[in-house]
Amino acid sequence: MTRLSVEMLAADPVEPITSAGHAQLGIAVLAGIAVIVLLITKFKMHAFLALTIGSLALGAFAGAPLDKAITSFTTGLGSTVAGVGVLIALGAILGKLLADSGGADQIVDTILAKASPRSMPWAMVLIASVIGLPLFFEVGIVLLIPVVLMVAKRGNYSLMRIGIPALAGLSVMHGLIPPHPGPLVAVDAVKANLGLTLALGVLVAIPTVIIAGPLFSKVAARWVDVQAPDRMLPQRPSEDLENRPGFGATLATILLPVVLMLSKALVDIIVDDPEHTVQRVFDVIGSPLIALLAAVIVGMFTLGRPAGFTKERLSSTVEKGLMPIAGILLIVGAGGGFKQTLIDSGVGQMILDISKDWSIPALLLAWLIAVAIRLATGSATVATISAAGLVAPLAADMSSTHTALLVLAIGAGSVFFSHVNDAGFWLVKEYFGLSVGQTLKTWSVMETIISVVGGGLVLLLSLII
Repeated sequence: MTRLSVEMLAADPVEPITSAGHAQLGIAVLAGIAVIVLLITKFKMHAFLALTIGSLALGAFAGAPLDKAITSFTTGLGSTVAGVGVLIALGAILGKLLADSGGADQIVDTILAKASPRSMPWAMVLIASVIGLPLFFEVGIVLLIPVVLMVAKRGNYSLMRIGIPALAGLSVMHGLIPPHPGPLVAVDAVKANLGLTLALGVLVAIPTVIIAGPLFSKVAARWVDVQAPDRMLPQRPSEDLENRPGFGATLATILLPVVLMLSKALVDIIVDDPEHTVQRVFDVIGSPLIALLAAVIVGMFTLGRPAGFTKERLSSTVEKGLMPIAGILLIVGAGGGFKQTLIDSGVGQMILDISKDWSIPALLLAWLIAVAIRLATGSATVATISAAGLVAPLAADMSSTHTALLVLAIGAGSVFFSHVNDAGFWLVKEYFGLSVGQTLKTWSVMETIISVVGGGLVLLLSLII
């Protein structure tokens, strides 16, 4: 799930690296995924190496020249690291500042004091949903992971009981609610009403996130009973500090990028003029890079200074924050490389060609197409855009309500069963310290629940309204 920007999606489609037939491409996809799974599970190979070899195997099975397959992989790796890597790095620095200054401890202590053990998963899904509304998925993860890990550790909760609700909140927002890129572009493609889509999206999102978050987390915690990994979680530092930041200052620092990005989204909707000075200003300060960078700089004063950090201590904190994420960056980047190899091989177009002959209701067709492209490419946003482009002509005869539901059906299908070709799969796996099998049983199943429940609710609404 590398979440592509609207600008990237607007670019001309990449020429396929092979002209293989549908049957050969289908076999190549299955073979490439099988190679990755086998290398990781049977031979215990590092995921970065397995994804690299699997991408080259995919190209070879599809009959692509090796040099073109290598170019596709390195291009995907580079674009993923460029788009996500800096955000992960800035999020890691902010997380380390929060941890070392005692700010994260302050938040965790306050949450634990206010919420009962039974209500904690509900508190996490609420926080994640609110924070995830204006954020790209990866940004939400890097902001929430330190809090998730510390709440699980300090409160002695199963990591799945706390982590699944937070991930569900973020994922539901990404798939169903504008102003995320996928829903926004789908709204434009099928000429849906943005306000109506947002209202119906919230209506579908609430029961979906409850089922996939707090309720499923009970099952996930039994399937995968793990604790927060110590390697991603520093020891409680505030015990050695005379002072630590206040709850208000810490919360304001965490929410700063959220406020900046939400402001950008609101200005984009209200002003709706790319050349307008106000919109251009907010496009800059509300970009994920600038918003997170601003939070890091502000955090040095609101978090570091109250804790008594010197300039040298701040520099050391930044350096230590970057060290644990080297492996994560490479794995996530390689996942993006594999996804790009799939796309450049023509897999997405193959799915679209095959699906043209399906004779089923438009909403179900949209969901199924998005599911198929999601499974093949690993990108929720690519699945959304491709499916929206295919079913857009069907929206001409629909009411405004059903056109909005068409967008939501596509969005629900786009998050179906995240697996090894999804950079988000590896992001969750590495942050939570899970095995491939554990990630499939928790994260992948949660994504499938969101897709199926969301799609089912959309179909139900289409019968009522």
